[in-house]
Amino acid sequence: MELTLKHVSKTVSGQPYLYPMDLRLEPNQVTVLLGATQAGKTTLMRIMAGLDRPTEGQIRVDGKDVTGVPVRERNVAMVYQQFINYPSMTVFDNIASPLKLAKASNIEAQVEALAQKLHIEMFLKRLPSELSGGQQQRVALARALAKSAPLMLLDEPLVNLDYKLREELRSELSQLFAAGQSTVVYATTEPGEALLLGGYTAVMDKGELLQYGPTAAVFHRPASVRVAKAFSDPPINLLKAERTETGLKLSTGQILNIDLPRAAPKELTVGVRASALKLASRDSDVPLAGKVELAEISGSDTFVHVQTALGALVAQLTGVHEFDLGADVTLHISPDNVYVFENDGPLLVAPKLSREVA
Repeated sequence: MELTLKHVSKTVSGQPYLYPMDLRLEPNQVTVLLGATQAGKTTLMRIMAGLDRPTEGQIRVDGKDVTGVPVRERNVAMVYQQFINYPSMTVFDNIASPLKLAKASNIEAQVEALAQKLHIEMFLKRLPSELSGGQQQRVALARALAKSAPLMLLDEPLVNLDYKLREELRSELSQLFAAGQSTVVYATTEPGEALLLGGYTAVMDKGELLQYGPTAAVFHRPASVRVAKAFSDPPINLLKAERTETGLKLSTGQILNIDLPRAAPKELTVGVRASALKLASRDSDVPLAGKVELAEISGSDTFVHVQTALGALVAQLTGVHEFDLGADVTLHISPDNVYVFENDGPLLVAPKLSREVA
């Protein structure tokens, strides 16, 4: 199914919820709507589903204008943050409900297959109230998958689950989506979730669509500072710099030797992802001395917050590292690993990759 938005916007009581945007979803692929809370993700998904009508613009499905066609007249499956199941029906009947409505054959086999994929086959005879929150969300997901709708919309479906369960379901969902024939739209605030799900990503901020494309390409080539901010966790480090004959001069007077476009303005912004800051150095690296303000271990990484002459920086170091608060530490920036933007504007230079991202 091909879903296309043409100059779609939404205004409520004079307040713009969505600014005019054009978007064509890649058919039968996963598109992640990535953005902070109130970026406009839920509003956009409701318009896609037919729950709300846009103030302006058109929604087209396979070339047909469906603007204003209500959700009950569309073949859409939806899963929300708050799992919704039929409380008086067993897990089996919850999952089977869309199959029964469609008068499908082999309903029992289809339900059991979906239940096995989501690891809830042992709960098929239970009522939803007898399950944990994570198990109930799996039931809601299984019912949505059972519908086999050409358009599946998932609005932060894992946000209320515990960390371990979110990690398990993310991996399972990416496999289930890859095996399906639906165009999937998945809203999240987490860059890591977008990277794990792959497919395509639409970055949103304050009601604006900032960039859309293959997820890896958007991550490695953020079109602007706003996209880089939205697609970085921990937050990307942003430093003010000036163009010089040999590259970029930081406020400390240090020089990053970078080839800049001839038309680059004098005032620039350097973006350094936390994972690009290192403890070890190379000849071309710029050292940044500072003091440790906070050190956190998360999984196999250590996140270090360092106060430097350029301001507070966050480094993501591979492995477990121990730091005393207030300890002296030197981080190193490689010119090969930085982004350069026109102040708060568009991207000028991105790190070179070992192989080009599509």
